[in-house]
Amino acid sequence: MNKVALITGAGTGIGRACAIALSEAGYDVVLTGRRMEALEETKARIKGKALCVTADVTDPVSVKALFARTVETFGRLDVLFNNAGTGAPGTVLLEDLTFEQWSAVVNTNLTGPFLCTQEAFRIMKAQTPMGGRIINNGSISATAPRPNSAPYTSTKHAITGLTKSTSLDGRKYNIACGQIDIGNAATDMTAKMTDGVPQADGRLAPEPRMDVAHVASSVVHMAQLPLDANVLFMTVMATRMPLVGRG
Repeated sequence: MNKVALITGAGTGIGRACAIALSEAGYDVVLTGRRMEALEETKARIKGKALCVTADVTDPVSVKALFARTVETFGRLDVLFNNAGTGAPGTVLLEDLTFEQWSAVVNTNLTGPFLCTQEAFRIMKAQTPMGGRIINNGSISATAPRPNSAPYTSTKHAITGLTKSTSLDGRKYNIACGQIDIGNAATDMTAKMTDGVPQADGRLAPEPRMDVAHVASSVVHMAQLPLDANVLFMTVMATRMPLVGRG
C-alpha cells in the first residue's frame, strides 16, 4: 500500500509543486483547496493516484468531510502538509485593518491548520501502523515581519507554537511534526518581488527568488524521514533575500 499525503492549498504555487513532488516520490495524494478547477489542473500534472476534494479549512464541517473522504478512498493518512494560507492587503496600514481582514487571515492561517491537525491526529493514532507526519508551512514571516503584515506575521509566529505543541502532543501516537519556513519561492504570488516590494526603511526594492522546486524537494525530504527522526524546523530561502539583517 502506498503512503498517502494530503496537501491543503494544492491548486497553485507551493502546494501544487509539493503535491507533484510527493506523487513522484511514490505517495498517493489528496489535493484540497477552494477551487476544483485549480485542483484538477494540479491533478493533470500527477501521474500517480490523486483525489481532488474542495474544502474550506476554516469550516470544521468541511474539514471533517475532507478527512473522512481521504480515509474512505485510501484507507489511511501518512502525511499532512498544512500549506493553505492568505494575507491581508500589504497596502493597508496596521491601524486601518478591518476586523474582517484580520479574522480572514487568522481563520485560514491558524484555525485551518489546527482543524486539519485535529483530524489528522484522529486518523493517525487509530490506523495500523499507528502514526504519521504533519508538516506546517511557517514562512519566513514566522521569524521576521514585512511592513504592513500584522495579520500574516502574527499567524505565522503562532504556527511555530502549533508546530511545537503538535510535536509534543503527537509523541504518544508516533506522530512527528515539523515546520518549513519558506522565503521568496518563485510562484505567481511572489512575481511582484522582481519589480520591488516595501522594505523596513520605506524603500521599494526588488528581491531575489528561488525555484519553487527547492521547496518541494525539501518537503519530500521531511516527509520521507522515518518516524523516529524529525526535521522540527527548516528554512529554505533565496540566498540573497533580505532576511538576515531584515529591518
